[in-house]
Amino acid sequence: MTNMELILNMLAEVSTTEISKVENPDGFEESRDVAKYGGNIVGNARQELEAVTGKSVISKKNSKNPELLDE
Repeated sequence: MTNMELILNMLAEVSTTEISKVENPDGFEESRDVAKYGGNIVGNARQELEAVTGKSVISKKNSKNPELLDE
């Protein structure tokens, strides 16, 4: 993962946590909705960043391509 991927992942986690504190979901269904909302926030940020930079935020550096992780 790149630094940007890690940062967006952290943003997704903290966004979902903060929304959960406000919404106070009860059960799996409501928790799932909160998680989707947090993910949508980050998805929008990623798409906007990619539109401005013209580059994809998503890299091939992941566990499916371990040979790329040392780059």
